[in-house]
Amino acid sequence: MPYSAIFIQNYIRANPHLAMSLRHPKANITTTTTSLQFRCCLHSYPKSPRLLRLPPPPTFAAAKRDQTLAYSSVAQFHRQHRLRSAFTFTCSAAASGVSSNLALNRSNPPLPYFYQQNLQYGRFAYDDYASEEESDREVESSQHLCASTLDNTEEWKWKFTMLMRNKEEQEVVSRERKDRRDFEQLSALATRMGLHSRQYAKVVVFSKVPLPNYRSDLDDKRPQREVVLPFELQRRVDAYLKEYISRKSMNKEGFSNNVFSRSNSGNGLAIDEGLYEQEPSLTQSTSVVVEKILQRKSLQMRNKQQDWQESLEGQKMQEFRRSLPAFKERDALLNTISRNQVLVVSGETGCGKTTQLPQYILESEIEAARGAACSIICTQPRRISAMAVSERVAAERGEKLGESVGYKVRLEGMKGRETRLLFCTTGILLRRLLVDRNLKGVTHVIVDEIHERGMNEDFLLIVLKDLLRHRPELRLILMSATLNAELFSSYFSGAPMIHIPGFTYPVRSHFLENILEITGYRLTPYNQIDNYGQEKMWKMQKQTLRKRKSQIASAVEDALEAADFREYGLRTRESLSCWNPDSIGFNLIENALSHICRKERPGAVLVFMTGWDDINSLKDQLQAHPLLGDPSKVLLLACHGSMASSEQRLIFDKPEDGVRKIVLATNMAETSITINDVVFVVDCGKAKETSYDALNNTPCLLPSWISKASARQRRGRAGRVQPGECYHLYPRCVYDAFADYQLPELLRTPLQSLCLQIKSLQLGSISEFLSRALQPPEPLSVQNAIEYLKIIGALDENENLTVLGRHLSVLPVEPKLGKMLILGAIFNCLDPVMTVVSGLSARDPFLMPFDKKDLAESAKAQFSARDYSDHLALVRAYDGWKDAEKQQSGYEYCWRNFLSIQTLKAIDSLRKQFFYLLKDTGLVDNIETCNSWSHDEHLIRAVICAGLFPGICSVVNREKSIVLKTMEDGPVLLYSNSVNAQEPKIPYPWLVFNEKVKVNSVFLRDSTAVSDSVILLFGGNISRGGLDGHLKMLGGYLEFFMKPALAGTYLSLKRELQELIQKKLLNPQSDIHKHHELLSAMRLLVSEDQCDGRFVFGRQLPTPSKRGTKETPAGKLLQIGGGNNSKSQLQTLLARAGHEVPTYKTKELKNNKFRSTVMFNGLDFVSQPCSSKKLAEKDAAAEALQWLTGESQSSQSAFDHMSVILKKSKKKHQTHDTKWR
Repeated sequence: MPYSAIFIQNYIRANPHLAMSLRHPKANITTTTTSLQFRCCLHSYPKSPRLLRLPPPPTFAAAKRDQTLAYSSVAQFHRQHRLRSAFTFTCSAAASGVSSNLALNRSNPPLPYFYQQNLQYGRFAYDDYASEEESDREVESSQHLCASTLDNTEEWKWKFTMLMRNKEEQEVVSRERKDRRDFEQLSALATRMGLHSRQYAKVVVFSKVPLPNYRSDLDDKRPQREVVLPFELQRRVDAYLKEYISRKSMNKEGFSNNVFSRSNSGNGLAIDEGLYEQEPSLTQSTSVVVEKILQRKSLQMRNKQQDWQESLEGQKMQEFRRSLPAFKERDALLNTISRNQVLVVSGETGCGKTTQLPQYILESEIEAARGAACSIICTQPRRISAMAVSERVAAERGEKLGESVGYKVRLEGMKGRETRLLFCTTGILLRRLLVDRNLKGVTHVIVDEIHERGMNEDFLLIVLKDLLRHRPELRLILMSATLNAELFSSYFSGAPMIHIPGFTYPVRSHFLENILEITGYRLTPYNQIDNYGQEKMWKMQKQTLRKRKSQIASAVEDALEAADFREYGLRTRESLSCWNPDSIGFNLIENALSHICRKERPGAVLVFMTGWDDINSLKDQLQAHPLLGDPSKVLLLACHGSMASSEQRLIFDKPEDGVRKIVLATNMAETSITINDVVFVVDCGKAKETSYDALNNTPCLLPSWISKASARQRRGRAGRVQPGECYHLYPRCVYDAFADYQLPELLRTPLQSLCLQIKSLQLGSISEFLSRALQPPEPLSVQNAIEYLKIIGALDENENLTVLGRHLSVLPVEPKLGKMLILGAIFNCLDPVMTVVSGLSARDPFLMPFDKKDLAESAKAQFSARDYSDHLALVRAYDGWKDAEKQQSGYEYCWRNFLSIQTLKAIDSLRKQFFYLLKDTGLVDNIETCNSWSHDEHLIRAVICAGLFPGICSVVNREKSIVLKTMEDGPVLLYSNSVNAQEPKIPYPWLVFNEKVKVNSVFLRDSTAVSDSVILLFGGNISRGGLDGHLKMLGGYLEFFMKPALAGTYLSLKRELQELIQKKLLNPQSDIHKHHELLSAMRLLVSEDQCDGRFVFGRQLPTPSKRGTKETPAGKLLQIGGGNNSKSQLQTLLARAGHEVPTYKTKELKNNKFRSTVMFNGLDFVSQPCSSKKLAEKDAAAEALQWLTGESQSSQSAFDHMSVILKKSKKKHQTHDTKWR
């Protein structure tokens, strides 16, 4: 156990002769009652005392050899209070009876080591550090100053061994300078012993488990906020709150204390997908009638199908369908489906599996007079795929879309009562499972493009695998475009597999070395700078002169070193030596396209890019080319999943004669869509994918190399109608180094939405359910998602779905956006909140043309109106567009303000869908009543905060910069297109943000500045701290200090608001706005908080006193001559003892604060950081007085006692001085 300051003081007071000797380094005092020997080095005390420690022996070998060990080190005290003692001992102690295994035991420790619990990580640590400001000023004992690196290594080897043997401990933490100095050597030692290590500024950590990039608990600069409100504002809020509570008690209204904690096992919500009708339960008397009706419909369907097949047009279509490779496997497919519950089908692109297999099943059922009872659902990973395939299948059946064949995607769909084959996205089927867990009436489920391993697809497989046990008549068909069908077959207990050989024309591949030879193009370090419109110097610095290797470059380094290019010309070899794998290669793509247009045969070109930004940038560059930008010769089109359906359909149309079509697309064009006239493919070899760093809880969005399977798919797109050519813009050796298949999305994305779906489907434990996945995610990813859902109130502590969680599960958006919608409806500011949520669900409508970026930023800043909110800027832009639409000037408005009209239309459609979904839940009645407070921007800001929390970062304004910091990442940056990124100062202490993405640094997107009151009322759960007026959030990461009365106001108001929201969620028909006193208090507080508080750092809290010990309150000193001034009191005390006047040394710290040291009688006492020199000196004097007077004696007796001691001490010191001279 630690030797506290009280222990040392009491020991000194019990042995007055010991206090007399606190003068010279050589003074040794030995007592008969203890083995402790104090050797006091008073002139070399560290500036900040900490824990008294007894360190390990210098070597572990010596520890095993000697059963009784001696320990020596700098003894330090932890400052638990501003009036604690302020000096340091160098002590030695003998510990006898230490066992050979040196096991640590906190309950009865044989070794005096101390542990500090890390609340955030749930671990204990050896506490070897001081504060950040003081650690550089540590003064070590002469033994440590003389210790070599080897001694330090041996000492840490002993520590590591103890850590490995102790099952309870997870890590060792140190802030000693020598450990930081030797970190590289100690890190290598830890690695050899199987430990992880990381240095956090002035802290060194060694752990049994991997360590994140940032630890807020080790950051002395983590946000601590002093909250200040004007007295009049607090008085008005308290008056409203008091009136509400009084009226509530009279009405005997009471609800749960936690709005989001009450779980609700039942559904209790109306869910209407609009396209899924629930079949009413039929009695036995009516079942016969229904069966006859179904038979009649089945006969009608069979006759209609036969008529089409016998018609001239139908025969032509049948002839075309028979030419597809899938037709040869038709009978085998149908026979296998009839005999097995699960079938895995693999087939190359173009074999016809997507369009033909669903038709074969439908035609077979119709021919067997079961058409009316048949219901086939075929899932597609993307909207465009579901729409395009459904249109094609309907055309092949000679029908209009919406008859027997239909589709359903978010925002739109086409399905009738006679639809028997429905193409939909995977998310639509999952939402159907919310209201119909057994898929009643569905006979066949086809999951297409299963090889893409999307998160929804993997989740659906787990659900369907469980469902098959309850629905033996249900048939499941999995379709993959690659040859990894064995993986899916084994998952379903050895399900049968059928492979459909594809029919494609031969495609010749050209890799980078061949392209350079063919075209004569030469690569240099400067023509590989991708033109994103920035100035040339910036581009050169960022893209060519960057020293740090990227993930892309590191992945191919070994392959390039081992490659042999001697068979190619000197110019080609020089170009390859300059090749930059980080570059997309805009100029190289332009050169390849120019070569195709000038020298190759006619045919469309499909160019694979990484994302929307790259597509737009390349399109701008190509339009400036004399040939590629000539619309009479080249038709440039883009293909991206976020585009409107009408724009996406253009890529399937054939151009006019003499015009070559060039389509710039993402990886969605690999398998999801087929452009029949493509003859040439240009493959950049990369795809922008989201990965998830679970350890740091941060998504990463970086271009990465595609897999070999994806490269084959891209190449295959060129051989659909005639022999094709594929230009791979990377060397052959790099292709050989690609992974075989892409990493499943379940392993590289956050899992919050998925976990919420698991609980809404009542599938049991989240962790247990996901452990049954084809490739389960890592447990830390699952735990992060669960903790997030608990923070936002969707799950309770037992992982049960709360009432809020039940409402969130029916909204087809992320949980945080769903929460924002719900609170917008409750607080009658729905219209702007729907705009914000729709904008965050769609693409950013603000365009940033690269040649007019300054103008675009100015236009966006006008919408911001210095509200420091990207979300409010979006609301104003949308509202302005709606007003312009009424005046028939919508296009002009968008052109003038650099807005995407397609995105604004998508936002408009989403808003309508969200309104009807909320209306189905009962939370809104009509558009007028739910927008009575839509004009209150402060309330809208609060609702945005409630939705985006815990996405929060602190804002500290420096003289020339703004410092932003989050809990998981530490310092972060804003995306350049944010309105807040353009501001020199942000007059708010906090930013809430929609998402963070790690590229090279961590960037925040879509942020809104909020006040302290908004965070405290709408942010999340609050807990009381160790002092009155101390409040904490996010497990103590956010700390707020305020007057106790103000803290009580926040806690009471938040509690009452939570109860009111809970009442609304439980009873959507209730009217919460009759409680106008409470809502007025809330609106007053969030609107008039002027953010008058300030950030403080490193503020320490007092340790709770022992029972029966009376503490001196902070700031109240014992009354000694000199009044209440601690400096005067100390001077009076020393003068009466015959000592000289104390001297003060004051130093200005980096944070514009001051720290003072008072010196007398060979003693040094250090103050806490203070705002002025005067206060720092007073605080240092108070430290000295507090230690000298102690806590157990009366003022006068303590004063007299210490005066006597000091007088005796002075005489004794004079004797010592004479002796040493």
